[in-house]
Amino acid sequence: MSANRRDFIKFVVAGAVASGCPLDAALFGTPADAAAVVDGEENKICHQVRDGKVFSRPPVSANHDVVIVGGGVSGLTAAYLLQNRDFLLLEKEPHFGGNAYLMEYQGQAYGTGSAFADNELVVAFAKEIGLEAFPVNNFDPTLVNGEFVADTWGDGIDKLPYSVSVRDAFKKFRQELLAIDYNKREQELYNLPFTDLLKGYPPEIKLWWDGFGASSWGARSEDTAAAIAVAQMQWMAEPNRKDDRYTWPGGLGALSKYMVDVLQPKHADRMQTGTTIVAVSSEKNAVNVTYLQGADLKTVSAKAVIMATPKFITRRIVEGIPDKQDDAMQQMRYIPYALVNLIFDKEVYRKGYDNWCPGNSFTDFIVADWVIRNQPGYHPKFNILSCYTPLHEEERRTLLTETGARKLAGDVLKDFQKLLPSTNIDPIEVHIYRRGHPMYMATPGLFTKVQPLLRAPMDRIFFANTDSEGPVSSTTQAITGARRVVKEVEHRLAGRIGPHDASTVVA
Repeated sequence: MSANRRDFIKFVVAGAVASGCPLDAALFGTPADAAAVVDGEENKICHQVRDGKVFSRPPVSANHDVVIVGGGVSGLTAAYLLQNRDFLLLEKEPHFGGNAYLMEYQGQAYGTGSAFADNELVVAFAKEIGLEAFPVNNFDPTLVNGEFVADTWGDGIDKLPYSVSVRDAFKKFRQELLAIDYNKREQELYNLPFTDLLKGYPPEIKLWWDGFGASSWGARSEDTAAAIAVAQMQWMAEPNRKDDRYTWPGGLGALSKYMVDVLQPKHADRMQTGTTIVAVSSEKNAVNVTYLQGADLKTVSAKAVIMATPKFITRRIVEGIPDKQDDAMQQMRYIPYALVNLIFDKEVYRKGYDNWCPGNSFTDFIVADWVIRNQPGYHPKFNILSCYTPLHEEERRTLLTETGARKLAGDVLKDFQKLLPSTNIDPIEVHIYRRGHPMYMATPGLFTKVQPLLRAPMDRIFFANTDSEGPVSSTTQAITGARRVVKEVEHRLAGRIGPHDASTVVA
């Protein structure tokens, strides 16, 4: 695409990217031939929290049963389950949803993060609150060397545009992973890097899994616990498999939006956005939470606090975390991630739902309205394609500036238009949503050795969020973590300890 053509495409850049404590720094880009308009929150307070600044603690202004810190899926689920309690939900961004946040373009939904649910727990929870999910029913294709290959690890291997020897290697690799007795070797595999299973295979196989892993669980092959890749392969390539994934137009942001719509009519006064937590401190019979709202510092007291936040944030604001647990939190690694939505006003691509594109600046792209595309009477005005773009850890600063983010979006657009001749059509807008630390990396030893320590409560402080659960960052684990901590909180409020595994308590 020529520079002149790109001058007429509008680039919109937004998302939380701050280093260490993710206050929003939303940047709204303009066409390439105009000066960029920069709008967003100042990172000064965020960096002060990161650097250990001690803020003044105003007197307690309110008392609650439970304060929930973090308004992503985990925090929202906890709030939903605690509606019979006097809860206060605090979220630092101007909206709820976290990594499952839904946006719209002229009434058509698209995602900025979590795409689908692959566990019945999420579908059942959605149904419980009144939201029916749609089946995906499409095993993942791959776009490689300009060709579309349906059902990559099923019938697609014979159609991959590689040499016969490489295709044979794909088949052998699939056969070897299917032959692994996962139940017997699970513990071993969780502590083994996936690259140990890739030795001797051609680079095309590693390239495919590098993209799949980075997008799906935050880690490329050398940083991936082998058990996760083996389990994934055994699901994708099992002969009698069924695609049991579910979602909504625009992804799982529809679920978080629906939870907000359910909660706010009754509890709007208990749900606050734009609140930056600066300290969580245990007192004799309560926990004090100090936060910045606008220019004002406030302190509230709670009988229990749920930290539904990533651990790299949690450890900086919760006082008195035991050394062993703090060390475990420090071992967590998080991948920087961007999601680039290409918005077309004409039909460009609807062949497959989640399409893998090894060797590009993005790993895969999703058709935003896939699950409703065939509904009677549905006539979409736009074809929105969501390109998932995980970065390497050292590339995190790319997302910090409007220039860096726009270049990344431009690279995604350029690569996308090379995939198939039919995709060489200009979008009317390109939206890039940036997150600096959204997904923890599912590294060897994390699930078996580190995450059990993360879950241990601190008397009245309880730890939720996907990174407490494992083995991968997902909405399933966000809901699972919320259910677990709500049980722990209810037991604590009843004057009992538990019900958590005593072996996970950190001394």
